Parts: sequence; structure tokens; C-alpha cells
Amino acid sequence: MSGVELIATATFGLEAIVAQEVKDLGYQNVSVENGKVTFTADLSAICRANLWLRTADRVRLKVGEFKATTFDELFEKTKALPWPELIPADANFPVEGKSVKSTLFSVSDCQAIVKKAVVESMKTKYKTQWFEERGPVYKIEIALLKDIATLTIDTTGPGLHKRGYRRLAGQAPIKETLAAALVLLSRWHPDTALLDPFCGSGTIPIEAALIGQNIAPGMNREFVSEKWPSIPKELWRQARKETHDLANYDQPLEIRGTDVDNEAVKIARNNAMEAGVDEFIHFQRMSFTEISSKKKYGKIICNPPYGERLSELREIEKMYKEMGRVFSKFDTWSFYILSSHPKFESLFGKPASKKRKLYNGDIKVDYYQYFGPRPPKKRDGGLIKENGYALTT
Repeated sequence: MSGVELIATATFGLEAIVAQEVKDLGYQNVSVENGKVTFTADLSAICRANLWLRTADRVRLKVGEFKATTFDELFEKTKALPWPELIPADANFPVEGKSVKSTLFSVSDCQAIVKKAVVESMKTKYKTQWFEERGPVYKIEIALLKDIATLTIDTTGPGLHKRGYRRLAGQAPIKETLAAALVLLSRWHPDTALLDPFCGSGTIPIEAALIGQNIAPGMNREFVSEKWPSIPKELWRQARKETHDLANYDQPLEIRGTDVDNEAVKIARNNAMEAGVDEFIHFQRMSFTEISSKKKYGKIICNPPYGERLSELREIEKMYKEMGRVFSKFDTWSFYILSSHPKFESLFGKPASKKRKLYNGDIKVDYYQYFGPRPPKKRDGGLIKENGYALTT
């Protein structure tokens, strides 16, 4: 295994952000489809993509893709793929599946057929009739979409949102991958003040701190493919060394998270400590109506309560109106607010500069973006500084 084709899976609405992250890692042969970003690279990309991708759900190794409308066709075409080149004789290779708008709609039957085909393929190579499957895990997925079968092997293990720092969580926590996406979409820079007045367990401020100091989100966790014999240990060692070399621990940050729930604030502080960024974030128990800042420019990024239950809706609508009043005091700041309410803009009292459709779990939401005035360019010797970046004059 040298050159590989990888698929970074993504939540609906985040595909373009994942694609940009892949390109930022230096991989240019990138294609984007609903729910996935496909790219080709060398073997080290399995290590680097898992360590660095902030907004992808997981990284899959693509084994093959073909049309299949019968079980015989699925079996024969699966068997013809180079499984023995990828999977060792002692591997544990479970099969999972999904089928959307396909003739072969029985997922359990498709899984069984793929499993049998892989076993038959490996029998020929390893000259055995039985595989004990006690070794490293190679989880295979058969994904059928409109009769096109895509066979992949998961390289990640637990999803990429499992950073390892959120051992405690408040009610309805936002996924780390989505929180990172909200920060990236805001185009926040590390020298800009950031405030989350509904911080809950602290996920948005923590993800911002990791971004601000260029800390790889997967730095402190393990991945299932680290145990694959086909990926030299040296590649993982080099990839992990890169995460340490590129981290900018000296970057000062001004990030605040507030919440009316004292227990949530305690959890947020603990999570930030687990992530190693607690000294860069100030968490405080406070109602959003009390927020203020001495900073003239900054960004509010938040995921306030949605009020999915009908009984809560009136209170939530009242809160959105109050948010509009409170946030208006930050007249030179930008606001980025996630909400599922279809009339959020009218309740907030102002149309958004831009909005983007996303999903928070199974909830369809919009990301309302209110752009404030751009900070003036700062002169520093012979350079003009804008948002902390030096521009030649």
C-alpha cells in the first residue's frame, strides 16, 4: 500500500470546509460530494488526516466502487478487489453497511455477502479456510447509493469528534467537529477577542483555542489504523512530531465563555484543562444579558438553546428578542449564531448578513452570520498589520 484514495466523511453542510482542510494539508486532488470529500495521497495522509482534520467525521480508505444491482454482482465484484493486499491474515474485519435508493435495499444481506466475498478473496492468498480475527481491526463499510457500491475501510476508530478532552458534558452538547466548523466559518483570527455567552460545556471556546494555537485536534488520542502493520510506525511518529512542531503554544488568546448554569461552567473549565488550553480561556457564570467587553472589535460565536419542545418555545423566542437587544451594544463586533428557529432573524430584530444551512445532530439549523465593521489596519514599523497578519506597503 503506497498511493491511497481516502474519503473524509462530513456532516451535511460542512463538505466545503472539510475539503479546504484537506487542501490546507497539501492534498490537491480533491473532489466533493454530499457527505464526503475524496482525495488521493501517499500513505502518510492516513496519519496526517486523522490527526489534523477538525471538521470531518472520520477518514476511510477507499477499496473500490462499482455498480451492483444483484447479490451475485455484489459478491463477484467485491471478491475481485485487493483485500489481501490491505488486510492481514489475523485481522478482525467486521462489515457494516447502508443502502439509499438502491435495488439492493437489505443492508443485513449486503453485509453478509460482502463479508463472504472478502473471506473468499483472503482464502486464496492465505491458504486457510478459517480466520480467527483476533488481530487489528479493519472495519469494512458497504455503502450503496443509487445502485453504486462503495467499499471502504475505516482508519479512524471512534469518530474524529472524540478529541479526548470532553469527559464531562452538559445537556445537549454540540459536537466538537461542528464547533470547530463554526469557528472556521467565522474567519476568526487568534488576535481577535472571542466570546461565547452560551458556552455550556465549553466546546466552542475550546475548539477556538485549539485553532488559535494550531494544536492538532487528534494530538492526544489514538486511531485504529495505528495498529495496522501496513502503515510503518515511522510514518505515525513523523506525523505526531509534526503536530508538536507546528503547535504555537506562545500565541496569546482572548477567549471567554459564559453561561448561566454554574455546573456547566465547572464542566467547561474541566474540559479546557483536559484539552490543555485552560489558561487561555476565561469561563464565568453569567447570564447573557450581563455580557460586556472593553474590546472594541471581536466576535460572538454561540449555540443558544433551541426550544425544540413546544412548551419551551415562548421562552426561547423571548430570549432571542433579548439577545438582539443585548448584542446591539456590541455594535462593532460580529455575531455568529446557530439556531433551528425559522423566524430567528425577525425575533433577533435584524436580518443576517449571511446564513448557512447545517445540521446539529439530527436537527436542521441555520448559522446566522452578522458581519461587523472591519477593524482598522494597524501600522507596525514599515508594515501594516491587519488581524495580526503583516502586509507589505
